Amino acid sequence: MSKLTPLHSCHRAAAARLVDFAGWSMPLHYGSQIEEHHAVRRDAGMFDVSHMLPVDVGGPEARAFLRHVLANDVARLTEPGRALYCCLLHAEGGILDDLIVYRLADERYRLVVNAATAEKDLAWLRAQAGGHAVTIRPRRAAEARADDSLAMLAVQGPQARERFWMAFPAAHAATVALKAFSACEWAVGHSVWLIARTGYTGEDGFEIMLPAAEAPEAWKRLLAAGVRPCGLGARDTLRLEAGMNLYGQDMDESVSPWDCGLGWTVDLRDGNRYFIGREALLARRQTREFVGLVLLEPGVLRAQQKVMTPLGEGVITSGGFSPTLGRSIALARLPLAVEPGSSVRVDIRGRLLVARVVKPPFVRHGQVRIDMAAPDRC
Repeated sequence: MSKLTPLHSCHRAAAARLVDFAGWSMPLHYGSQIEEHHAVRRDAGMFDVSHMLPVDVGGPEARAFLRHVLANDVARLTEPGRALYCCLLHAEGGILDDLIVYRLADERYRLVVNAATAEKDLAWLRAQAGGHAVTIRPRRAAEARADDSLAMLAVQGPQARERFWMAFPAAHAATVALKAFSACEWAVGHSVWLIARTGYTGEDGFEIMLPAAEAPEAWKRLLAAGVRPCGLGARDTLRLEAGMNLYGQDMDESVSPWDCGLGWTVDLRDGNRYFIGREALLARRQTREFVGLVLLEPGVLRAQQKVMTPLGEGVITSGGFSPTLGRSIALARLPLAVEPGSSVRVDIRGRLLVARVVKPPFVRHGQVRIDMAAPDRC
């Protein structure tokens, strides 16, 4: 039986189409995936992301521990409230997961890891914690005590912050100056909410971590403020347009950060910092370009379709229809030196269809970010 988030009753009341995702009952859409996508690009939408796992890491050696297990360097979080996108690697340099880490205080951090890898990540972190003075505390309903469990809401879109403040006017003073990729703790009565200006859609907004018992009322207040509920379907098309990787499709344990466009998350500047996977990454050169594709003919790009280029064969890792662009797009791993602006052919059910190579993102902050002109046909 699928696990239920604290907002499950809200989804049922809104007539959501529920599906199993990573063992959780989650809304795919609430009637129209396309309309939900456009709501986030043009106004404000909200997602239940309580299936993801917040993990609090604390103690006198929390910073040293995270510098050991993460490829990006939490030493860059020079003050509380800063956030960092990171990869969790195994010793051979493959990606166990991608995550966000927040520095909450000098000896207190919070990681947010993916739902599908949560149990694996938690076990990995605990296995690496031996010998470190750290505590590792999961904060999701399936792993935490009921009174310690958090729910997570993402409110995204050009009007997301304003609508959040309509729903929670007392939060305005604490969050109005919040910069991108930062967070603050907001006291609400006897509770503390973490409000972060991060997201997975290519739009502005907030991600809110709050006590699970308070989530349904927060959802209702956001609804009353005009925020539209959105499901996993829109979340996927939005992140694809934004050129954001999805774990299990665009990268996994067999892929290094070099080959999936995440080399920028590997911090090698401190030569004295050992992190798991460092030696392997230094010895493991990039073998693939991670690029975007725009299909120039009728059809739909999907994961695992082969891509034919003048330099050899590649593969699509994520693909689908872009509601903003009105055509099919994809992320792909192609041979090195395939350049944006060139044309390739994608094998779609035995037909070789022309696509343009572009540099992601396709769309950010409601604006098309790629050249839509067609290349010479190959």
